[in-house]
Amino acid sequence: RRSGQYTMNHDHSKKIPDGASFDRSGSQDSLDELSMDDYWKELENIHETRGNNHEERVALVVKEPDEGELEEEWLKEAGLSNLFGESSGDSLESMVFLSTLTRTQKAAVEKRVETVTQTMRKKNKQHQIPDVRDIFRLQNDSKGKVCDGSEPSTVRTSEDKNETHDGTKGPKFSLGTDEQKSLLEDMPSSDTDINLEISFAEQAANLKDSSVGKMYKGGGGDTLLPNFRLPKDKTGTTKIGDLAPQDMKKVYSLALIELTALYDILGTEFKQQKAVKIKTKDSGLFGVPLSLLLEQDQKRVPGTKIPLIFQKLIAQIEETTLETEGLLRIPGVATRVKGLCQELEAKFYEGTFNWENVKQHDAASLLKLFIRELPQPLLTIEYLKAFQDVQNLPTRKQQLQALNLLVILLPEANRDTLKVLLEFLQRVIDHRDKNKMTLKNVAMVMAPNLFTFHGFGSKTIEQSEFVMAAGTANVMRFMIQYQKLLWTIPKFIVNQVRKQNTESQKKEKKDKAMKKLLKKMAYDREKHEKQEKTPNDTDVPQGVIRVQAPHLSKVSMAIQLTEELKAGDIVARFLSQKSGNVQTLKKEEVFLYEIGGNIGERCLDDDAYMKDLYQLNPNAEWVIKPKQS
Repeated sequence: RRSGQYTMNHDHSKKIPDGASFDRSGSQDSLDELSMDDYWKELENIHETRGNNHEERVALVVKEPDEGELEEEWLKEAGLSNLFGESSGDSLESMVFLSTLTRTQKAAVEKRVETVTQTMRKKNKQHQIPDVRDIFRLQNDSKGKVCDGSEPSTVRTSEDKNETHDGTKGPKFSLGTDEQKSLLEDMPSSDTDINLEISFAEQAANLKDSSVGKMYKGGGGDTLLPNFRLPKDKTGTTKIGDLAPQDMKKVYSLALIELTALYDILGTEFKQQKAVKIKTKDSGLFGVPLSLLLEQDQKRVPGTKIPLIFQKLIAQIEETTLETEGLLRIPGVATRVKGLCQELEAKFYEGTFNWENVKQHDAASLLKLFIRELPQPLLTIEYLKAFQDVQNLPTRKQQLQALNLLVILLPEANRDTLKVLLEFLQRVIDHRDKNKMTLKNVAMVMAPNLFTFHGFGSKTIEQSEFVMAAGTANVMRFMIQYQKLLWTIPKFIVNQVRKQNTESQKKEKKDKAMKKLLKKMAYDREKHEKQEKTPNDTDVPQGVIRVQAPHLSKVSMAIQLTEELKAGDIVARFLSQKSGNVQTLKKEEVFLYEIGGNIGERCLDDDAYMKDLYQLNPNAEWVIKPKQS
């Protein structure tokens, strides 16, 4: 069945030009409709598999929200629900949070508060409804200039890095605000450098009117994807998983606001979809919610973050060899796949399933089936549309920035599973000389499995245009190609978290109710310092930090900071001090952590320069320990 005769697709067949020849090796390797063959074939295979599956799935209804409901939900998600409604008085924490926002982030919040406020006035709810302008005015009064964005902290341009806006000493943070326009112009950055120091939305706002923004956009083959890179950050790159949960919560709120601000600036609508709850299977393998699957797997393998069946299917495919031609593209035999699926349901957890009978193409089909059968898409109902809409952003760099923020917004289970999937797809592509599966082919075949979600029913997604298909295939390519960049937390967001923590600490100190606690803490600290002589200006000379390593044979060391000293050097220094048999931890098992001060806890990248980091967070404690799984 070539070109026009796709049974499942009354619609697409009309759009495929008559007599179009599908040349897999096509020299013009662009994602136009002619090279979409793999995509439609995959869609057809999906329909066939579904046709054989008699127990028809319940379609997941996506709820049409009432006016203002989306915005109200958004403010809740962003941790700002106390800006409206009954609890609107109790918003001290929100004030701190708002004071750290960039100009574009603030505009995004204002826009949503405005909508909610108007809706509430219409409904005439008996709440005290703040005027959005008052919220920000309140802050401006209490914060001096910071809130309206005219008192930005620049990226290390002032002589004294540690001077804050109120003239006191303290670490300097960079947030994307007004003065950063000039900073953006001064920064020597190439088109392929991803600037993580300045808010993405601020960068977009500054580029909007300049010609730099008119970068080449369009499909293109493997060779045309730019070689994006992250310039080295002296204070170390922060990856998802490096921060403590309380700070990750703040990162989530900031990423949501930043993504919304970016979409606002670029004129793309950002709507989170809401699913109406439906009854799903509560045990088994296929068609079980990811969180539930992990819950049952963790009883068997404590600490596992990826469903066991998913891990096993990938291992099964790799065991044969990744050099098989057409791997992932050539489907398994539908009836056999269905039989295996039922057999796995019955025997997988019993350990009696015979994996030797599973052919490689069948295993690949089962892996794709697993992804499609999830009751909610791997990219989640909330964000699936936002992932698809990445294709509408004007430049490649902005598409990448949006994907970075979207990955941060995914629930942990979805993000971890996606990561394992993308790493596996990259390994398949690494064997493209033998298996003929280039980045483009793999993206074509996988896009329908991640983006055409059965729950929406066929109308919304599957029958939309070629544009949609090519677009999602492009987004898929981006996710595979740039996966290493997507799991990074942008520095401007980490800096906003540091600033929030600093501001909260200041406010807490003023709080009368905290006095007792502070007294006790002070007493404990005094006792602790007497025992341990931790950094105290009188005990430790300037430019020296005390590093603790409770798990190692050498448990504590004073380290002199030099311009070139990195986190990895300190870990190496500790590990070289072997004594007796205490030393069983290897270099890759322990990390230096920055704890307290203006961050909850952060696992440091080996290349973080300690002196720069010390200036950023002078009150932190430094501890070497194994990474928490």
